[in-house]
Amino acid sequence: MSEALQGPVGLFFSALISSTLLPGGSEVLLAWLVSEAQHSIWLLWGSATAGNVLGSLLTWGMGYWIAGRYPLKALDKPQHRRARRWLEHYGPLGLLLAWLPIIGDPLCLVAGWLRIGFVASLIMITLGKALRYAVVIGLFG
Repeated sequence: MSEALQGPVGLFFSALISSTLLPGGSEVLLAWLVSEAQHSIWLLWGSATAGNVLGSLLTWGMGYWIAGRYPLKALDKPQHRRARRWLEHYGPLGLLLAWLPIIGDPLCLVAGWLRIGFVASLIMITLGKALRYAVVIGLFG
């Protein structure tokens, strides 16, 4: 792989892992890559956003898949109950907060479980995550 793409590709995978139920540090990697100024800001922003959105959509898909196998009352963890109340009240708009640590993953999982529309989920998740990475770039660029 070309050295010119190693940073953005690594950032994509870091962002992907960070947005699933596994912890990660894509913001730190993005800040470092931006400060190094060896890659296009747009490429870095797109890589981080795309990876993070894909990871959230995988989590949404897990929720969608398990909804058919387990009743909704199985959402008994406190973060799941909170996410469910939030999404039932705000609908897809609640997914603008999918970028938040700790509550973002349960929001995506519960959104899939509640069968919130894929396109609406994609748009809201993308907007929230793109804005978050734009802030990181603004702070370190």
